[in-house]
Formats: sequence, C-alpha cells, structure tokens
Amino acid sequence: MKIKRITILSLLVVGSIILAACGAAAEPAVEPAAETVAEPVAEVEEALTVIQLVNGTLGDKSFTDSAHRGLVQASEEFGFTHIVNEAGTDPAKWEPAFMDALLDPDIDVIVIGSGDLMDIMVENAPLYPEKYFIMFDNPVDFEDTCSDCSNVYAVQYMQNEGSYLAGLYAGLMSETGMIGAVGGKDIPVIQDFLVGYVQGAGDAGIPKENVLIQFAESWNDPAKGKELALTMYQQGADYVFQVAGGTGVGVFQAAEEAGKWAIGVDSDQAIIIEETDPEQAAVIATSMLKNVDKSLYRAFKLFYEGTLPWGTNEALGIPDGVGLAYNKFYDEYTPQDVKDTIAEMEAKVIAGDIVIDTVF
Repeated sequence: MKIKRITILSLLVVGSIILAACGAAAEPAVEPAAETVAEPVAEVEEALTVIQLVNGTLGDKSFTDSAHRGLVQASEEFGFTHIVNEAGTDPAKWEPAFMDALLDPDIDVIVIGSGDLMDIMVENAPLYPEKYFIMFDNPVDFEDTCSDCSNVYAVQYMQNEGSYLAGLYAGLMSETGMIGAVGGKDIPVIQDFLVGYVQGAGDAGIPKENVLIQFAESWNDPAKGKELALTMYQQGADYVFQVAGGTGVGVFQAAEEAGKWAIGVDSDQAIIIEETDPEQAAVIATSMLKNVDKSLYRAFKLFYEGTLPWGTNEALGIPDGVGLAYNKFYDEYTPQDVKDTIAEMEAKVIAGDIVIDTVF
C-alpha cells in the first residue's frame, strides 16, 4: 500500500450517525460500529490506484455513470489512477471480478455500489488491511458481520427524502390524478424510493391506490421498462418515475411515444440525454437526484485529508445527498405555485418538520 499511516493518531469513531432531516426512522440501517478504530491517511507518498468495480456496464446515464463521474473528478483533482472494471450483467462474473481486484497488488482502493458484492467484501476486507474499500448505496453491518472492517467506509443516500419531492411534484402536476413508478428490482433500497414517492404523492392529494408500481426485475432491460410504463400510461398515469437504472431508458421512450411525462433518477437525466436525444429529454420533467458523484468526490477529499470516517456508515439527505433537478425543463414546465409548494415542503423536510417514511 503506497500510504504512510500515523498510527498514534488513529481515529476512534464512537456512537452512531445522526440522520439529518429524516429523523430516527432510518437509524437502524446506518449505525456504525460501537468502537471502530480507523487509521487516517497522513501522507500519500505515491498516487493511489483506485478501481471502480461495476456489476454491469457504464452508459446508464444514471446511477453508475454518476459514480463514474464523481471518481473521474476526484482522480483529476487528487491525482490517483482511476480504472474501471465493467463486469457485465452476468452475476457469475461479479465475484471473480472482485477477487481479481482484491488480489492485484497494484490496487489500493476498491469502490463498489452493489449489495450483491456485500458478502464477499465483508468476508475479505479484514483479511486485507492494506486495502481500502468504499461501498456506496448499501449500509454495512459494522456491529456484527463486519466488526473488524476498519478499512471500509460506506455511504448511503436518503432516497426516501428525494423521492418524497418527486412524488409531491408528480402529484401536484398530474392532471389525471394517477401516477406511476417503475422499479428495477423489488429490493429494500428501491422500496425506500417508493415509500417516499407514495408519501409525497399523498401530500399532493393522490391516494395510494392511484400510484401504480411495477418492477422490471432488471437494471438493463429498456424494453421491459418501456412495456411497464406504456401500460401505466394506458391505465391513466400521466407521470411515471423511473427507479430502474438502464431499464429506465425504456420509461423515457414510453413517455415520448405516449405523449406523457417521466421523472428521471440519480442524475439530471434530461440534461444528460439532451446531448444526444433532445426530443426524449423534453419529456423528462425533472429527476430525483441521488448525488453519488458528489458523495464519492467528497469521500476521496476526506480520504486525502485523513478525516474519512472508516468503519462507519454515513447517510446523506437533502440537500447534500438527494434532491430534485431544478433545471431549465423544470423551470419551463412547472407553474409558480407548484414551485413555491415544492420549495416550502423541501424546507420543512430539511428542518425536520416533515418526517419521511422509510423501509430501513
């Protein structure tokens, strides 16, 4: 490992992370180890080599690309070597790809954002104390299964808060009184998006039964995403929120074909897609931002400063971790009274006056 450590100044992380704005509901998912000792980086003697391990491919214009964008920015500013391993969509290849990175003596930091790789990371991190592991979007159990993982840092995003704003927006904007959402897989993190979305829609006057929800069971199947969204539009929904990675591209295609509206996820998808397909971008009224890029840039900034809290989970809410895309499309499509309501409710969430439901 090309890092000089100051062991005398080992960081003792005690207690638990206090979740801003959302309240105590999500705390069980983000408790750190009770007594985790982490050794901060004191001096980087040579450029690190950081690998982004993708259980899929780049190009989703959403979650994975956002992570890549943040790591590219960090590598350019801090001078580490950033490499990417796109392990593809075959799950049988994901763990071998992780082990290849683990056993490569030139790799210093492994960055992953997949719960599918949690078990193998937890199993191996204590065995390779000279390596560092950054897990994003999935909480690590530092109390039990990973109690010796002082070389692991995990960051999560309070997607229930951002999705609350997305549901509120869709509900306020809907002319039919019916909206929808397409999830990639029926897993806890996606359910956390959806409970916030349903709550926001409810506060806009849309009853739960008028929020149509379907799962594609894939992150890389635009055809399935399009099929599910078209069905929702045919059933009366005029806004559909995509929470499905690459599958969500099909939701945009369906909105364009049906003359309806879509809400993007993770990145400001309208602005990204506008570069290659302005007509499709024009049907994306806003996006629920999950600031993976900013969180990973922040992680490496703290890493180089020697203050990254190894051995803990951090949960980022509004405005640092999540929010809505207030771009030119939002400005053009959104009446002032809706903008005012969104701003008012966002401030209440930040202040803790509105507590958003969570599955965690």
